Amino acid sequence: MTPSALPSPSIPDSLATLIEHARDADGQSPFSDGALVKLRIGGKRLLAFDQAAAIYSASEAELVVEPSERGKGIGTRLFEAVLERGDPGMKIWAHGDHPAARALAASHGFEPVRRLLQLRAPVSAGLSFAASSAGRSSAAWSAGFRPGVDEDDWIALNARAFASHPEQGSVTRADLDELTAEPWFDPDDFLLLRDNHLLVGSCWLKIDGPVGEFYVVGVDPERQGGGLGRVLMDAGFARLAARGIRIAALYVESDNVPALALYHSLGFTEHSVDIQYARA
Repeated sequence: MTPSALPSPSIPDSLATLIEHARDADGQSPFSDGALVKLRIGGKRLLAFDQAAAIYSASEAELVVEPSERGKGIGTRLFEAVLERGDPGMKIWAHGDHPAARALAASHGFEPVRRLLQLRAPVSAGLSFAASSAGRSSAAWSAGFRPGVDEDDWIALNARAFASHPEQGSVTRADLDELTAEPWFDPDDFLLLRDNHLLVGSCWLKIDGPVGEFYVVGVDPERQGGGLGRVLMDAGFARLAARGIRIAALYVESDNVPALALYHSLGFTEHSVDIQYARA
């Protein structure tokens, strides 16, 4: 069947089922949260087969094939249909470094250009949230994120902290509103660090199952290098421990040497990798 592009302000049941099947088979979602958010708010489109789907814009795409239907050429047809709709410089994400994805990319002249690592670490139950920043910083923890109050401050901090990041630095208020409406969102898991009422850091945790994710950890660039990153991570670990979570995860670019050094010092090791492909 020829795939058709569908404007989708919400996630169709068929796509949700496909995502669930792929997650069960592969151990991770075939689509990033950012792609799903953009699909819901109209920033990306859905390209659907009966047994496969892609979420795409003119510049990038993410694809999935029903696990039971793989190896039948469906992925190739979907890949080529997506490329027809994209710019010449379109990039493709593969969540998990799967041999089939590598072979499909190579057969169409694509090569890896980014590696996004998922790291995991054990969560210690010994650190209290109150002690996590004691004596470590002049900044002070505020209460958890306050919906309807803290959005603009956080959007501004996030833009400063991730100014050079191709996805995170462009998060909009609409994106944030979609994420804070997710069933997994808990404002008490969104930790804010202020200095004289100025937001200088945040540690946003995503707890949606047995693994707790350091979803976004950001420090104001003017305060980087002063140990606030470790303060935020300590506070996040303390919160995860209080929630009974024993495994922590996070995503980091493979070439972010300072962040990797911090995370390795906290016990994180590589668990999986996402690959972004572009035409050679």
